[in-house]
Amino acid sequence: MTHAVCPGSFDPPTRGHLDIVGRTARLFDRVTVAVLVNPDKQGLFDVAERMDLLRRTTAELGLDGVRIDSFTGLLVDYCTANGVTAIVKGLRAVSDFDYELQMAQMNKDLSAVDTLFMPASPEYSFLSSSLVKQVARLGGDVRHLLPDAVAEALAGKLGGGPGGRGGSGTGRA
Repeated sequence: MTHAVCPGSFDPPTRGHLDIVGRTARLFDRVTVAVLVNPDKQGLFDVAERMDLLRRTTAELGLDGVRIDSFTGLLVDYCTANGVTAIVKGLRAVSDFDYELQMAQMNKDLSAVDTLFMPASPEYSFLSSSLVKQVARLGGDVRHLLPDAVAEALAGKLGGGPGGRGGSGTGRA
């Protein structure tokens, strides 16, 4: 049985994340979306909230075989402990590749786990959680970039409408 992990911070999960997870689920018997717990970094959503949003949105997409988990420490240690045979990372641009290649090579040096790179679908190639949060904080409408449950949770965190400021939401990101 093949088992892949899609790791990340997912703060918040975007349609781009879910596209990679869904495409990975078509290639592997089992897929775990693993939320990184970084005690040195304060996210907008806590880990439990991110995991809940991922559970809800993967279920809505019919990705029943996808498991949601969290981890601390080295990803390769998580992979070894959970029988993961591959790490799948989405790439948006060359800058992602430069960083992710170094991580993949280090992970391979530390373990037998291979990393596979999946290019982002063109409609999500610019999309990042950081950019979504920044645009939303400034009043931009980011609903089209997020699953409905995530858009609602983001608006709640930022205090209002789709941009988080109670605005009309007429602008697009």
